[in-house]
Amino acid sequence: MTIEEKLNLVIKGFSNLNVEQKYKDSALKHIEHWLTDGDFIDYQPQIDYLIESEKWDLLLDAFYQIIPFGTGGRRGPVGVGPNRINVWTIQASAQGHSQYLLKQFGEEAKERGIVISYDVRAYLKEGEYDDKRPNPVKGLSCKDLAKKASEVYSANGIKVFLFSDYTPTPELSFMVRNLNAVSGNMISASHNPPEHNGQKVFNDTGGQLIPPYDQELVDTVVNEVKEIKSMDFQEAIDKRLVVYVSEKDHRKYLDAVKEISLNHKYRGIKIFYSPFHGTAYKIIPQVFRELGFHVTSDNISSEPDPRFSSITFNIPNPEVQESFLNLIPSADGSESDIILASDPDADRIGIMSKEKDNWKFYNGNEIGVLITDYLLSELKANNKLKPTNIILKTVVTTNLITVLAEKYGVEITDDLLVGFKYIGEIMDSLQVSGKISDFLLGVEESHGYIAGNYIREKDALVAGILLSELASKLKGEGKTLAQYLDQIYEENGYFLNYLTEIRLPGAEGMSSIAKIQTNLREERPIKIGEFEVEKFTDKWDGEPFVSQTDKESRNVLIINFKTDDNYHQLQAIVRPSGTEPKLKTYFEIGVKANPDKSLQELKTMAEEMRERLEKAVLKYCYKIIGIDFPDRGFLLFWQLPAWDKLKYFEIEPKIAELKSIQDPFRRKAELDKLLTFLGADPVKKIDKAFSAKYQTGVIDYLGLN
Repeated sequence: MTIEEKLNLVIKGFSNLNVEQKYKDSALKHIEHWLTDGDFIDYQPQIDYLIESEKWDLLLDAFYQIIPFGTGGRRGPVGVGPNRINVWTIQASAQGHSQYLLKQFGEEAKERGIVISYDVRAYLKEGEYDDKRPNPVKGLSCKDLAKKASEVYSANGIKVFLFSDYTPTPELSFMVRNLNAVSGNMISASHNPPEHNGQKVFNDTGGQLIPPYDQELVDTVVNEVKEIKSMDFQEAIDKRLVVYVSEKDHRKYLDAVKEISLNHKYRGIKIFYSPFHGTAYKIIPQVFRELGFHVTSDNISSEPDPRFSSITFNIPNPEVQESFLNLIPSADGSESDIILASDPDADRIGIMSKEKDNWKFYNGNEIGVLITDYLLSELKANNKLKPTNIILKTVVTTNLITVLAEKYGVEITDDLLVGFKYIGEIMDSLQVSGKISDFLLGVEESHGYIAGNYIREKDALVAGILLSELASKLKGEGKTLAQYLDQIYEENGYFLNYLTEIRLPGAEGMSSIAKIQTNLREERPIKIGEFEVEKFTDKWDGEPFVSQTDKESRNVLIINFKTDDNYHQLQAIVRPSGTEPKLKTYFEIGVKANPDKSLQELKTMAEEMRERLEKAVLKYCYKIIGIDFPDRGFLLFWQLPAWDKLKYFEIEPKIAELKSIQDPFRRKAELDKLLTFLGADPVKKIDKAFSAKYQTGVIDYLGLN
């Protein structure tokens, strides 16, 4: 088949897709380039396969753009095409980054060099490509990509400090500072699904690039890379252009993070720890043991595994409560008091605590409140708290932290844009002005925390250490973390924070996300469902944009609704994710402390209000893109794509009909076939919605238990 014939098939295939023409035109241009340019010869057999098998949605999504930088860097699905992570996208990034560093630092870039680290990922997804043809992405690992990136930096004369083993993101941030490098590059997709990969780029202070510097990097990668230089990896080692980070320097990171500890008296708990099959399987247990804690590592999830096999849904995200489910039996068996879990690159932490006869999960805002109050109270008790001390948080992080800062008489910057890079930027400013010793804590609701002055990135160990000390202190007093948190609520009011999302993959999804945000911005609703809008804040208003990345970071809409005297606030914040195809929606229900109501009554008020507000706001957003979203849709697993949620309701009657099949083995096989599109642990993702209609779960209803 000729190139022209292939492209004509693509045009015909794209004609049936409900996507704006500009995305189709862009995809066609990139497909033609990849089919005709010799640089992509390794990828061409699989492009041919996608065309022959008429995988038009996949082709469009993989080729309609060059995968962009977002709030955390560049990440996404591994695959063939410019909108996928592969050797070409990583090496093109490294080439553009090299040119950017040489422009910024000149010869100094070559001398000071760049630090590169990587996590445990490898592309093992089946069924997307043809296994009978050459496939350059099959089995592609973070380590492979780190070496390929090293070859490019080396060819540009920039020295590479490469880690020899899986390494957490926070250690990379530390090492950039420790080695006085000009930059860092972490090959990772953090807590994304197993088939994803990517990279985070760091500046010379160990923080992520902020506007307009990230835009300059993007522009260099997209517009100025004419040729990707590359040097054989072994040659780069022989020429000392690639050197491995020493054990001595690694030891410096361990010692630095241990300084986070506030009080060495608090060591009385048993910790059960999981790295979610990721990079911190050695480091975090080692740090805890050196600090004197009793820690037991989970035998199963402590093994590095790119499939994240033992984690529910295979989503290694401590923000997702279900990710802890398989840890609880072993934690009970070891008589642990808390469960700690870090994501694969160990910059985020999650926790559950044993409360009487059950385990309680804490979201990122609750963790932030716990460590903020513990830090402030401990410093105050030891006469170390100063009015000039400062706490930093993003605008989507609970405002209860603002209340606590004001209560303890310290400063707070509480309206930073989403992305830990903005916390790092303020830390850099404090460093320059000689006030970094005043910095206490940085908090982001997505389970990210930093203290001290050793890095400019979130570190799972920060909250891990502080939470473990607090839990130990409380255990000595006969209390638990949940009781401590309730005491904070009783004194300051109850703040319920809830994050959900409308996940819309693909080019069509990106178009729908933009449509929702544009409609909200331009129409500025005065009422959403039953709720009257009191104040509508658009972060695009005010200062001019310094770059396109600045515009994207400020694509944040804050909607405050009218309240009565029972509430501090009713708030919804809507923003597109910078790294994934989804519209994120953050709700905060602030209920005032009330001596006439119990805390449980306040919590019930908040939860009922949250449910009403969530349905009103999300239904409003869905309606903008022509979707009449059913109420039971809110019972489905929140991270499912919108299309999958709608598809579930299409097949739900077919699931119920399986009850008529006499053979249970055939019944189970037919159920598995119907639910294949839902991925890992499909029944858990739909069971609540099914039960709401059929009064029992899927397995019981079909007699498969």
